[in-house]
Amino acid sequence: MRAGEVAADGAEVLSLLKIALTYEQRQKSRLRVRLDSGEEVAISRARGSVLRAGERIQTTSGATVEIVCAPEKLLHIEADSLARVAYHLGNRHVPVQVGERFLRIAEDHVLEEMVRKLGARVTRVEAPFEPESGAYSHQHDEMGHGGRIHDHFHDH
Repeated sequence: MRAGEVAADGAEVLSLLKIALTYEQRQKSRLRVRLDSGEEVAISRARGSVLRAGERIQTTSGATVEIVCAPEKLLHIEADSLARVAYHLGNRHVPVQVGERFLRIAEDHVLEEMVRKLGARVTRVEAPFEPESGAYSHQHDEMGHGGRIHDHFHDH
């Protein structure tokens, strides 16, 4: 069954649509994108918030869309002194994904050279990027800054 069809019990079936976005796209307050269904939509939300993997936002027509992190070119960093590497990346205000015994940052040849000089082992990977939100930032849903998707574009 597809969205909009009626099940045997009379309930309308609403399929969950998904949209894969890069970290850069998930930070924008206004964005035009295509859903996996091919439908073009606009996302409008409060400035300063970041959409996270698994978050669900609703279209103006009532459909639910789940946010998926699109794979990106990243540097996977491992080091004996990971805290030292994290300190130097943080000192440069670089978005960093913190994992169990690794850090990940967006590909950058200057930062790659810096962390190698700090003794880190660096591997290039393509993976979803979910950097830490930071100590002073707010979680997207805690502050009620949910996004809104417009089903169709209108030039104003």
